[in-house]
Amino acid sequence: MPVYHLYQSRRVTFMATRNRKLFISTLLGSILLSLALSGCGTTAATNTSATAQAGGSNAGAGKPQEKIVVNIGVQGKTGILPYARDKGTFEKAFSAVGAEVKWNEFASGPPHFEALAAGRIDFGAVGGTPVVSGQVGGIDFKAIAVTGDGKKGNMIVIPKNSPIKELKDLKGKNIGVAKGSSAYNFLYLAIDKAGLKGSDVKVIQLQPDEARPALDTGAIDAWSIWEPYATTAVFQTGAKVLVSGQDLNINAPGFLIARTKFTTDHPDLTVLFLKTYEETRKYYVEHTEEVTNELSKAQKLDREIISTVLKNTEPLLSPITPEFAKAHQEQADFLFSVGAINKKLDTSQVLESKFVEQALKELKEKK
Repeated sequence: MPVYHLYQSRRVTFMATRNRKLFISTLLGSILLSLALSGCGTTAATNTSATAQAGGSNAGAGKPQEKIVVNIGVQGKTGILPYARDKGTFEKAFSAVGAEVKWNEFASGPPHFEALAAGRIDFGAVGGTPVVSGQVGGIDFKAIAVTGDGKKGNMIVIPKNSPIKELKDLKGKNIGVAKGSSAYNFLYLAIDKAGLKGSDVKVIQLQPDEARPALDTGAIDAWSIWEPYATTAVFQTGAKVLVSGQDLNINAPGFLIARTKFTTDHPDLTVLFLKTYEETRKYYVEHTEEVTNELSKAQKLDREIISTVLKNTEPLLSPITPEFAKAHQEQADFLFSVGAINKKLDTSQVLESKFVEQALKELKEKK
C-alpha cells in the first residue's frame, strides 16, 4: 500500500487572516523565535575534534583522537541525499578518511535550521525560504552550493473535479502549506502574480503528512507543495496541478547548507561532502532508468510516479552564481516587502562558494 494511504486524517481548524502582513509576519515570526531559542542551546552535538582534518592529524601526540561524526539532514524520499542514504554512498566516502556518517530526517526545511543552531546536524539540503528565515534568526550557517533553480520543484495542487480553474479562483479558498518552506514563499508569489492579497485566501499551516489527507477529504481546497508530494497526489487521487514555478517563471534556488563551525574546523570534509554529493548526482541523472526502478521498489510507489518526479526535478551542483545570488536576494526582499521578515537582508553574507568551487575543481582534475 502506498505510504500516503497510511496517513491518518485529522481535524483541521481554519483561521482566516485579517491582512497579509500581520498574518505572514506572525507565522514566520514563530519560526524565527524557534530558531533563535534553538541557537541558545548546546552547539556541540557532533563528536568533532577542532584540530582533526580529513587525512588525520598529529595534534595531541600520544592521545587517541575521537572519530569525527558527520551529521547530515535529509527530507523526502527522492532526491540526491535520500538516494545516497539508501546506497550508503556517504558512509563509504567518509569511512575512507576515518569519519562516520549519521542521518537525521526532517519533514521540511525549517527544522534543519533548528538542528543547525543546536549543533545536531552539519549539512542539509533546503529551499530558499528556510535559508532566509535562518539568516534572520541569526543561525551560524553558510549556503555552500545551489542544488536547483526551483522552477519545477514547487506547485499548487487542487483536488479532482475542483471548480478552481486559475489562480484568481483561489480567492476565499483554504490552502494548505508548510510554514517557512519553499512552497510557502511560492504560494505568496503565486497569489501576488494573480493580483490577490494574503487576506484574500485562508492559509492553513500543515506539514506534508497532514496536508495530503486534508486535500483528499476536501478539508482544504488547494495545497502548495513540492515534489514528490505533488506528483504522488496527482497519480494516486487524480489531483491536478494548478500552477508550477516553471509556469510562473519563478527562479527560487535551493541550497546545500552547512554549519559554519564545521566548515571552519573541517574544510577538507566539507569539500569531500560536496564531491560525494556531485558524484551521486551525476550517477542519479545519468542512470534514470536504474534509479527509477530502485526508488519505485524502495518506496513502494508506481514506477510512473517516480519517473515523473525525476523529470520534474533537475538537480544541480553549482557555485552560487550572480544569477542565483540575485534570485535569492529578490526572494528575501519580497518576504521583507510583505512583512514576513522584520529586517532587510544582505543575503550575500551567508552565501559561500569556495568549497563547491574546490570540490568541482578536484573532480575535474581527477578525470
